[in-house]
Amino acid sequence: MSDALPRPDPVSGFQRAPAAVSTSWPRFSPLDALIFMAVAGFAAFIAYRVEAVLNYHWHWARVASYLVRWDDQRGVWVANLLVQGFLTTLRLAFWGIFWAALIGFVMGILRTSRLLLPRLAALVYVALVRNTPPLVFIFIFYFFVSGPIVVLLRLDDFVANASPALSMLINALCGDPKLFVNFITGLICLALFEGAYVTEIVRAGIASIEKGQWEAGRSLGLSHVQLLRLVVMPQAFRRILPPLAGQFISLIKTSSIVSLISIQELTFSAGEVAVTTGGVFEVWLIAAGMYLAICYPCSLIFTRLERRLTPIGDR
Repeated sequence: MSDALPRPDPVSGFQRAPAAVSTSWPRFSPLDALIFMAVAGFAAFIAYRVEAVLNYHWHWARVASYLVRWDDQRGVWVANLLVQGFLTTLRLAFWGIFWAALIGFVMGILRTSRLLLPRLAALVYVALVRNTPPLVFIFIFYFFVSGPIVVLLRLDDFVANASPALSMLINALCGDPKLFVNFITGLICLALFEGAYVTEIVRAGIASIEKGQWEAGRSLGLSHVQLLRLVVMPQAFRRILPPLAGQFISLIKTSSIVSLISIQELTFSAGEVAVTTGGVFEVWLIAAGMYLAICYPCSLIFTRLERRLTPIGDR
């Protein structure tokens, strides 16, 4: 209720009315209709080219059977290859965002450290990852980083000796326990790759905070950690949220590159189904729709979060 009250002008001292907020839906203009017709016409043209010129025959029913299948033993419908790949992509996206954010925030703070060694270590990490092509990065880190980490952690023995309850938990969080090791190796590669970009976003957000904010915090006797936690990061977070949201959505789409190291996510499964059924266009259209079903809700969530974190006067 307090946001709706008139606020005094900082210069004149007079009260000013709050800006009017429009609650009506945007009108559908003739230009919108023209754009809609153009898009629909382009889609029809593409469909005509595929069917008439390429002489392609659509087999939606054949491809749809790879979404779900009937399990005779249990007597229920279960996920088939495409849905299994979709769920693996969801898990990769969730854990990838979590670990990339953790790595990025830690490295981003180290990039702004006054100590040379932490700042240099973070700089080397960012430079190596950002200047390496994604495909090269995935292969190098798969064989030289994530592979040895998995061996060092003895994940094979961990999965083999897991109790039934733990196996169910692994299945819910990471997918089939038989593919747990592959999932972890792909997740490490993805988190390290995206973490470098998150690092630069966090560094830029911290560096954008005005010098006076730092000096004011130090004048109050705050330590460097307290200054970051109480003064700098709350302000920096609002500034880095838009690019951070874009980077996280990019991570969801970038997760497809782990299919190169045999991680059975959506792109890998779609490739297998396309080869098996011959329904190339159908499979990739379904895969594109699945990626859209992940990315678009995330975009809406981040947009709503950004609005909630933006001060009323800045909206």
